Amino acid sequence: MNALTLPDIAAQASHQTLPLEWVGMCGIALPVLFDGERLPAKIDAGVSLDNGEARGIHMSRLYLALEMLEHESLSPALLRRLLEQFLSSHEGLSSSAFLKIHSQLMLKRPALISDLAGWKTYPVSIEARLENAMFHVELKIEVAYSSTCPCSAALSRQLIQRQFAEDFPNRTLNHAEVLAWLGSPKGIVATPHSQRSTAHLNLRLDDYLDNLPLIPLINDAEAALGTAVQTAVKRADEQAFALANGQNLMFCEDAARRLNQAMKRSPGISSFHIRVVHAESLHAHDAVAESRWNREIGS
Repeated sequence: MNALTLPDIAAQASHQTLPLEWVGMCGIALPVLFDGERLPAKIDAGVSLDNGEARGIHMSRLYLALEMLEHESLSPALLRRLLEQFLSSHEGLSSSAFLKIHSQLMLKRPALISDLAGWKTYPVSIEARLENAMFHVELKIEVAYSSTCPCSAALSRQLIQRQFAEDFPNRTLNHAEVLAWLGSPKGIVATPHSQRSTAHLNLRLDDYLDNLPLIPLINDAEAALGTAVQTAVKRADEQAFALANGQNLMFCEDAARRLNQAMKRSPGISSFHIRVVHAESLHAHDAVAESRWNREIGS
């Protein structure tokens, strides 16, 4: 008895002749290798369906090709080979291939003063495209930081000055008395408002890069902002964090400009889109600023 041939519905002709820009799968669970670590990830994989007469693509071929992400460390070269395999397995059907990797990078960060350290997570996405033989990679990174409002700081200083004038009216000042006043609740009669904020970095890489500079870019962003959120802390670390906030007062516009300059200095970046979000503690809405840059057009 001859084995029955299993039907291949995808190979049948479509009832409607229409090419499609993207066909594939989203949210595929898969571990990926990065910098010697295995990271849990969700993968979006797809190709164009240029042959409008074809019923569909071969999704299982895309799925099986993703296995190389489990065994080889992430790099632009690996992503290109994977997309090329997507296309070679869909010869005559597709001319463009797409891949998105969504994960969280865990980095151990030291405290500001003490010997403590703790883990922080950074949501990251890696997007790769191969369209008309043109390949490019984009990185999306989220960096959390603290932002203290310059306006609120100025208003707080004014209130402290007013309280000082009331408590020491037109008389000779005693050093010890003033020092004690500064350490009392009256010495900080008002404090500026701060909030946890997030920088969303969307960065396109140069074609020549042979690695994915996720960690250097995170380090550059945190250094530019100066107030990265902390993990494990002692009182000395908390005091140092308060000092860092006081010395790095920033509106959302300031944060976006700092990041713009830092990302321009980072090697291997050809263009970017920066979006900073300050989750206001004063208002019930967020303060947002965006900045774009493209080396080719100099903007």
